[in-house]
Formats: sequence, structure tokens, C-alpha cells
Amino acid sequence: MPPRTRNLFDPASAEPYRLSRTKLEQFVRCRRCFYLDRRRGVGQPPGFPFNLNSAVDHLLKKEFDGYRERSKPHPLMHDAGIDAIPAPHKKLDEWRNNFRGVKVHHAKTNLDIFGAIDDLWITGDSEYVVVDYKATSKNDRVTIDAPWQKAYKRQMEIYQWLLRGNGLTVSNRGYFVYCNGQRDRSGFDSRLEFDIDVIRYDGDDGWVEDCILDAHGCLMQDEIPSASAACDYCTYYSDLRGVEGA
Repeated sequence: MPPRTRNLFDPASAEPYRLSRTKLEQFVRCRRCFYLDRRRGVGQPPGFPFNLNSAVDHLLKKEFDGYRERSKPHPLMHDAGIDAIPAPHKKLDEWRNNFRGVKVHHAKTNLDIFGAIDDLWITGDSEYVVVDYKATSKNDRVTIDAPWQKAYKRQMEIYQWLLRGNGLTVSNRGYFVYCNGQRDRSGFDSRLEFDIDVIRYDGDDGWVEDCILDAHGCLMQDEIPSASAACDYCTYYSDLRGVEGA
């Protein structure tokens, strides 16, 4: 398959360049893969869609929206002792849209940074709270303590940064509504049951500004960055070349 020719960064262009939260996360993980994708049109192989996760996400939004319409806290919020309700913001539908999302124009780099949130709550003190839905299925109780879940935390912090850039007063405190499909039931019976935990996370978006500047600097260079030893894609390609050259 030939390299992609659309949505590539052009260092000479005066037009703002759209860079998603997902691509910024890709930069954090591997500068080489990020550069090849955004400058050269060579993306990582696509993963399979998580349709069950998408269904959980969709149904949670519908459920929380019902309480939003009544200006009432969801029972999960009440049980967790959270003084907030689902926020009735006029831009929520736009901010949830994967192709639009919450957008901030970063003037120093001429990048339009954007990302789609799952939900937004508002406290009794009129602070907005970023909420992200997650779904899995494991025997143990869910946490956000695994090393790979640092990406979840960065995700929330970028959302906090984006919303602040849109003039909202945003709490450092956010929540993951984490759904865990249970495997210990006697049978399937056309139904998958979930335990749901509301997990607090206190974010710090202080790293985001420097990350955007670094990502822009990477895009501006002509030389492809070195492979990352921590990147599975780079390691696979390096091992493949070694085998083919043997």
C-alpha cells in the first residue's frame, strides 16, 4: 500500500494543522512512528475495533444523559459521594464528536489540538469535571495503577487542558467510570453483567504545553527520528529487517 497523501503536516504551510489527542499520545509513545504517520503518510497498522467497548460507551452516555436532562446525579455519583451532576453544556454533543471534539488553537505552533470527551460533570462549586468511560473484563477489581494505564491519565489531562483552553473552570479532579464484565456468572443467558467502579484521578496538565512544542519541533524536522526501543512497532520492524538480512 502506498503512503497516505492526505492530512500530512507541511512545514511550509501557513494553514493551521489539526492534531488529535490520539496523535499527541502517539508522539509520547514513539516519535518515529508519529513522524512517519504525520509527515510521511506511513501509519501504524490499524487495530481491530472494540465494538463491545463502544456499546458500553454509547449506553453509558444515554444513561447519564437521562439524569442530565433532569439535573439529577446518577446513582453511581451519589454512591461515590460526588457532589456533582452531569453538566448540561450546550457544546457537549460537539465535544463528544470524534471528528470535532474540544479544540484549542495553539498559537505558538499553529496547531489545532482536539479530542473527544466522554462526559462532563459540574460540581456544586461550578467546577467542571472530566469523566472518561472505560470497559474491560478481568477477575480482579479494576484500578488505574498499571504502567500502561499512564496513557489513560494523560488522556484525561489533555482533556482538562483543552477545556481550560475553552474558558471553562476545570477541576484537577476527574473520574474514570470503569465497567468490568463479570466472568463468574453461571451462564451467559444473552446478557453480560458488569461491576462498575468510579475511580478518582487528580490530574496535572502542566506537561501538555511542552509536549505540544516538542511534537511541533519533531514535525518541523526533515530527518526521521530514531527508532524507539520501547515501541513494539519499531522493534518488530527492526527484528524483521534483521531476519530478512540474515
